[in-house]
Amino acid sequence: MRVLITGGTNGMGKGLARALASDKGSHEIIILCRSKERGLSTIEELEVLGHNHKISFVECDLMKLKDVKRAVNKIKATYDYLDAVFINAGVGYAPKRLVSEDGMMAHFQVNYLSQFILTLNVLDLLEESKAGGRIVFNATRTGKINWDDLQLDHKWSYEEGIHQSMVAKRMFLNKLDKIYNQREKKVSFIGFEISKIVWTNQINIIPFYMKVMSRIMKLFGSFISIDTCGSILLPLFIEEWEASLKRSGSFITWKKGQFEKLEEEDFVLDDVNQNRLWDISLDLSKDEVTRQVSQRLHDLDQA
Repeated sequence: MRVLITGGTNGMGKGLARALASDKGSHEIIILCRSKERGLSTIEELEVLGHNHKISFVECDLMKLKDVKRAVNKIKATYDYLDAVFINAGVGYAPKRLVSEDGMMAHFQVNYLSQFILTLNVLDLLEESKAGGRIVFNATRTGKINWDDLQLDHKWSYEEGIHQSMVAKRMFLNKLDKIYNQREKKVSFIGFEISKIVWTNQINIIPFYMKVMSRIMKLFGSFISIDTCGSILLPLFIEEWEASLKRSGSFITWKKGQFEKLEEEDFVLDDVNQNRLWDISLDLSKDEVTRQVSQRLHDLDQA
């Protein structure tokens, strides 16, 4: 399998990359990350771990829309197909509201909008997969869309920023699933929520009191390692296409040793809400190529 992972140098993304690298050395792994140094060090680590030399990275800062467009061009110039994508990268804890050079709140742009653009632009590569293209979205079940204040200018918290982007991803994947149900070339779209907190490098940047709480919670089993997370995720990326297609449009978690479907909220499934978010996202992307991809999908959806 040829798998593109956003945020593959830490947390869930790195856990998946390690699981893929260790799986008989048979998978090709592409890591999208903002740091060349971390990209190279992660490749070195994975090559030693799995004796796998089919690992590369694409440098891309999701805080910069120009970087996303550049990364898309590089991916499409380098690869003629993708088998899977893990939409995972995101800003977590932040001590204050961060604004990108594009004038958007970091959580909205990094966790959702930049990956909205990336996803639309690699759909054609996933359609060329002989194993059956699939996208897995790292998501959680909480949150709402603040239609009148998407950038949280007036009432910001890092929790609200994270949760809003998670809802946006779930609306996006459901919209894509509806569209692709009508396509001859199928791609599956799956939302996944990890059932326990993944122990990541975030521990190094959170306030002291949160570090103390986290370490206590870890002692009581509230956290899992990135490797445990990777082993849970792996089947979603390597399972037979028929199994993946059956999951498409679903929001799932891992519970008691198996995947379990979560009930989705009505406002996430609502066509009006999905179309509203899609149109806003296109306007904010300010990218004609992405708009052209959207128009082709829209034409199919209306056929």
